[in-house]
Amino acid sequence: MNLSMIKQAFELKSKLEKTQKELGKMKVEAESGNGAVKVTASGRQKILSIKISPDIIDPEKPTQLEKLVLQAVSGAMDESKKLADKHLSELTGGIKIPGLTD
Repeated sequence: MNLSMIKQAFELKSKLEKTQKELGKMKVEAESGNGAVKVTASGRQKILSIKISPDIIDPEKPTQLEKLVLQAVSGAMDESKKLADKHLSELTGGIKIPGLTD
């Protein structure tokens, strides 16, 4: 490796760290059940909050609530991953680098 390549690698590492910090501050939201369950996640695939409307809670039908929570969490994770992929691909020129968003 020559000095120029090493310098470029350090610059990329610095930009990636900055982007990952920014992604940690970004938020996405997904909902299910017409807004009965809302999940907020960061751009780093971390669940920040889950809001459940009291109207949807039925002790006789726990599986209904479980499905709604799962749908909302899955949606938030999908949106978070899309957000991260978009920002990271701008840095890497579309090259997939394992471990950046996992």
